[in-house]
Amino acid sequence: MAVSSTNDFQAKVEKSYDKMSELKAFDDTKAGVKGLVDSGIAEVPRIFVLPPKHRAEFSEASETRFTFPVIDLKGIDEDPIKRKEIVDKVRDASETWGFFQVVNHGIPTSVLDKTLQGTRQFFEQDTEVKKQYYTRDTTKRVIYASNLDLYSPRVPAASWRDSIFCFVAPNPPSPEEFPTACREIIMDYSKDVMKLGFSLLELLSEGLGLNRSYLKDYMDCCHVSYSCNYYPPCPQPELTMGTIQHSDVDIVTVLLQDHIGGLQVLHQNQWLLSNDKYISVEHRAVSNKDESRMSIACFFGESPWQSTKLYGPITELLSEDNPPKYRSTTVIDYTKYVHSRGLDGTSALLRYKI
Repeated sequence: MAVSSTNDFQAKVEKSYDKMSELKAFDDTKAGVKGLVDSGIAEVPRIFVLPPKHRAEFSEASETRFTFPVIDLKGIDEDPIKRKEIVDKVRDASETWGFFQVVNHGIPTSVLDKTLQGTRQFFEQDTEVKKQYYTRDTTKRVIYASNLDLYSPRVPAASWRDSIFCFVAPNPPSPEEFPTACREIIMDYSKDVMKLGFSLLELLSEGLGLNRSYLKDYMDCCHVSYSCNYYPPCPQPELTMGTIQHSDVDIVTVLLQDHIGGLQVLHQNQWLLSNDKYISVEHRAVSNKDESRMSIACFFGESPWQSTKLYGPITELLSEDNPPKYRSTTVIDYTKYVHSRGLDGTSALLRYKI
C-alpha cells in the first residue's frame, strides 16, 4: 500500500474496513461476546471499539464520589405517616437523581441470588446449547442475542454484552419458550419484582400529587419486560463499554445487579411524562478485565408494539407557568425511533422537545 502521509494511510485503512461484514461474521457465530472470550482473544475486535468521546475514564483522579439515595420501604403499607415520608424521599430522589436504591423491598435475598445465578448459568453454558435460542426476530417473546441494535448505522460500536430479552406481562410466554437453565427462576422472580414495580409506580404518582394508581392504571404501565444482561471479562475495557450511555424507554426500571458493579449514572437530564419534574437518568455500564457481571433490568411501561395512545406531559402537571416542554407521541412511534437509532450515546427525548 503506497501512501504519502499518515492521513492518507488512515484514510485507506478506514476505506478498507468493512464494518458490516465484520458485524455479520460475529452475529453468524451465534456465540455472542462470551464466545469471543472463550476463544481466547487478547484484543477487542474493531466492531466493539468506541470513539474516545464515548469511552469511560478509568483514572481515580477523574472519579467523583456521590452518595446515591437509599430508600427504606419498610412499613410502606402499614403506617400512613411512614408512607408519606417515603413518598417525599422518592420524589426528592426522582427530581434530583432519577435514580435510587431500595431496601426492605420484600424480595428475599435468596430469590435475588437464585435469579442472578440461574441467568448466569444460561450464559455460561456450552455455546451449542445456547445457539438454539439465538435470534433477532423481535416478534418472539423470548430472545437471546448480542446487541439488538447491532446493525444500526447510528450506533458507534457494539456493546460488550449478551442478553436475554423477554416479555412477562400481561401475556407471559409459555414455560417452554424460556431457556431451560433459567426458566423457573425468571418466572418466580417475575411475581416478586412486579409487585415491587407497581408499588414504586404508586409512590412516584403520589410524589407528583396524582392519584396513587395514576401511572399504573391511566398510563397503563402493566406491560412488563426483562433484559437479562451478561458482561464477560474484557481484555481491553478502556476501549469499549458494556452498555453505551442511554436512558430507558419505559416509565420505571427496576434493576437487579450482582456484587461486581459497573453501573454509572449521569447526574442530569429529563423525563417527558413529568415535564422535566422527574429525571430520566442517563446511565451506562462499564466493562472490566477480571470478572463477568450480571444485571437484570425489569421495565414497566405501555406496550411498545400495540398502543396508539398519545403520550405527552401529564395534563394535571401543566399550567400557565409550566407549559409543556415536549410534544405528544405514541409509544409505538417513540419505540420505533429509539430502536432505529440504537444506543448512540444521545437522548431520544431531544427529538420531542418543543
